[in-house]
Amino acid sequence: MAGIWGRRKREQEELAAQDADLARRAEQALVGADERIRSTSDELVFAEAELGESLTGDLRKALSAVRTHLREAFQLHQLNHDEIPDTPEELRTRNARIIQLCDWAQDLLDEKTSALAESIAKVRRAPEIIAQVRADAAALSGRIPHTNESVARLSARYSDSAMHQITASAAEAEQLIAFATHGADVSERRREAKQNEEANLALETATEATRRASALLDAVEDFEIEALRAESTLAEVVADSRNDLIAARSAPQVPAVASAVSALQAALSALSPAGTPGDPFAELSQLRDANTALDDAIATARHRAEHPLPSIPQVQHAIDDADRQLGVARGLIAGHRGWIGADARTRLAEAERLRVDLSDLLPAEETREQALASARRVAHLASEALQLAQRDIDSARPQDQGWGGDGWGGGGGWGGGRRGGGGGDIASGLLGGLVIGSLLDGMFD
Repeated sequence: MAGIWGRRKREQEELAAQDADLARRAEQALVGADERIRSTSDELVFAEAELGESLTGDLRKALSAVRTHLREAFQLHQLNHDEIPDTPEELRTRNARIIQLCDWAQDLLDEKTSALAESIAKVRRAPEIIAQVRADAAALSGRIPHTNESVARLSARYSDSAMHQITASAAEAEQLIAFATHGADVSERRREAKQNEEANLALETATEATRRASALLDAVEDFEIEALRAESTLAEVVADSRNDLIAARSAPQVPAVASAVSALQAALSALSPAGTPGDPFAELSQLRDANTALDDAIATARHRAEHPLPSIPQVQHAIDDADRQLGVARGLIAGHRGWIGADARTRLAEAERLRVDLSDLLPAEETREQALASARRVAHLASEALQLAQRDIDSARPQDQGWGGDGWGGGGGWGGGRRGGGGGDIASGLLGGLVIGSLLDGMFD
């Protein structure tokens, strides 16, 4: 008995120590959150002076939300120290809630101040960024003459349809460079006038303008490289297409192959003559599509030659066979409902589901093979359903030592004493199955 009381006392002491630690952590969290609010409020004042109110709006909203929830934490702490006695469970619940609120406040302020710190750092680096924008603009301006020369040289080699994506690149880049330089000047003037929000916006747009101008000028150089690659690939596809046309002569001569051959020959004829401006991108795409279409047509024709399409009478015969087997299985299961288990019923249900859409698949050539496969699947499932149903019937049929023999009715069972003859037992078993199935259905319905 003394051991039980001693163990209980130790448990109570451990719980009291845990509660005291929880209360101490709640007080520390409350003090830390309150100090964090004060320090963040000071940071917000300086941030608004540097960034303006629009960029600091998220932090301002976060501070408002944190103050609201921290009031709840102070109220809970006050309840812990008022004159009304509290149970240990009430103190424990309040302290846990105080810690939760304070942790949430710290996390939210961490998130918002971290995001704002990046903007503040960027603002403080504004003179450096403005200088970089002007340097980038000058370097990009120096690339304009070379870009114009490249566009003129490429225009003599490629058609207007190929060149349209880069023809105006140099002019557009010049406009963006001028806009970036103007944005840098605006940002500098607005910052001197203490209009930091407008200054930041102007600087961001100037930086983005130099990035886009650089991308436009790079696209001209990239175009020349990609055009040369397209020409090289086009030569390979031309050679492959000519080989495919030769191979098509030995393929089954069906309308689909003949049509694909004509389309590929037309694509080859439409290629730009050597020495004239062309569009290697469009020509490569058209020739590749025609080449792929011929490959597909030949593969389909050869597959059809090896696997002839089943005739409509053949598919109809398979459907008729499936219907016959479905009818047999359906009739056997319907006549022995009390004896048939889930397996046979499941096979029959799946067979009937597949049978519903079979007629729609028959007329079209592209679905005739599917119709034949589906009909065979229906027949297979119906056959399985029939076998499983017969197994259930055989398992449930009265045996010699069951309802026959010395079972119900004395010496002769339901069959009037005929044992081993087969015919009488089968008839009585079927009748019994129908009767018992009907009774059980009625009982459980």
